[in-house]
Amino acid sequence: MRISRKKPGYNIKQPAKYRINQYINVPEVRLIDESGENIGIIETRKALEMAQDSGMDLVEVFPKAKPPVAKIIDFSKMKYREEKERRKEKAKQKKVEIKGIRLSLRISDHDQEVRIKQAEKFLKHDNKVKIELILKGREKRHQDLAKEIIKKFIDSLDQLIPTVVEQPIDLQGGKISILVAKK
Repeated sequence: MRISRKKPGYNIKQPAKYRINQYINVPEVRLIDESGENIGIIETRKALEMAQDSGMDLVEVFPKAKPPVAKIIDFSKMKYREEKERRKEKAKQKKVEIKGIRLSLRISDHDQEVRIKQAEKFLKHDNKVKIELILKGREKRHQDLAKEIIKKFIDSLDQLIPTVVEQPIDLQGGKISILVAKK
């Protein structure tokens, strides 16, 4: 017995988005010609002949309509245009990243200023900033002091660039965190 080393679901094909030419298996279609004019409801066989005579493909564009809508079009050009549109939409999307800033209870004023400038830089680039303060050992008793340091940090940051708190102060074990974004 041979054991397959392929991952499950490896050979699953994606369903075809469009049915074209002889794969359209309905008796009649609403036909639209290559210039975009509505010809009407005709037999699929006749529509396929018209598409072949013009040197193009018959593509089912709206399969759920009654009867389905088919269009005479060059299928490869149609796929190319759709792929181009998809790439254009993907290029327009902006990925928002979450950047992290770590503080401590014993942070000096200068270190805090450096981290404020870094957070300001992150916010100017439209990223979100997660401010964390990790408490170790006996510091865990001073959660109120830690929350005060974080609030003071956010107030200082808010003076430089307007911010909004997206996730309030969260306490998990020995870590206190908050998420802020640019207004």
